[in-house]
Amino acid sequence: MILRMAVRNLLRYRRRTLLTASLITLGVVAVLLFLSVAGSFRSMMIGQITDAMLGHQQVHRRGYVASTDNLPLNLNLSSAAVEEISSELAKIKQVEAFSARIKFGAMLSNYVETSNIRLTAVVPEREHATVPLLAGRIQGAKSKLFTRGELLIPEILAQGMKVKIGDTVVLVATNREGSVNGKNFRVAGLVSRVFNFGRGGPFCAGRPKVWAVRGGGGAKRLASRRNRLMRVAREAMTWAGS
Repeated sequence: MILRMAVRNLLRYRRRTLLTASLITLGVVAVLLFLSVAGSFRSMMIGQITDAMLGHQQVHRRGYVASTDNLPLNLNLSSAAVEEISSELAKIKQVEAFSARIKFGAMLSNYVETSNIRLTAVVPEREHATVPLLAGRIQGAKSKLFTRGELLIPEILAQGMKVKIGDTVVLVATNREGSVNGKNFRVAGLVSRVFNFGRGGPFCAGRPKVWAVRGGGGAKRLASRRNRLMRVAREAMTWAGS
């Protein structure tokens, strides 16, 4: 009885019913459109950050994530842990690429000024495969795959120290035995920021095993790039070993 009355009331004022239904439909479409745009924008921002600097997943030594605010340089993975992680990642078909990164403190000098920096040593081929948008952040380099003996520095650091592409700079770092080592590098390009996210520290090319010994024990993190089947898991993982 009540349903009949409702239907009859709707049919009696057809113009009002049509107007109300149109407004409801328009509101639902607007909400769905807003959610779609917001979701796409969020995915684009996450993709820009993960594909340009972070990677889809990172493996750290236990305690690194809890102390990231202190910029720790001593929580390195051991060489055995790096080999084990690399072998396990190589067995996963969904992993497209992975790259070892070594972070260490150094002093950058242009023979006039000196600045303390936090440097990241990578294998360029693996790093570009892991974070494919990194090439878009590199400015001025003739080849996006910089080689050994070359250095990528942030734009803000280059402006502050008046360093240009092609200049020769000196990196001074201390190894685990306490000896101070200096080496000349050529500035191959400048690295821009990603939405002003992070510091975008300098990059240099090196072999992970060699830099692991000089840096004090191993690579700090392995950034892995996965295909679409694994893209849903982007949270950082803590490596329980080492």
